[in-house]
Amino acid sequence: MLKILQKVFALLGLVLAVYALITDRFVVMPYMFFCLGVMLLIMGLQEKRKPLNYLFFLVSGLNIFVIIKTFFFN
Repeated sequence: MLKILQKVFALLGLVLAVYALITDRFVVMPYMFFCLGVMLLIMGLQEKRKPLNYLFFLVSGLNIFVIIKTFFFN
């Protein structure tokens, strides 16, 4: 189940990035970063090795924090 969600969020992030590059409308970038943050969070849940697991959680937490700050304060 987590592998499917990881692939869905990765594909959604890729589609949003390609859309932003083709149309030069970068208003979708926060949504793309949110998808990538959720993908990293799922990768952290799947990871068996502890040091890499903590790194995924740290990066995804920072990413999701910045996106929430961008949504509410801009």
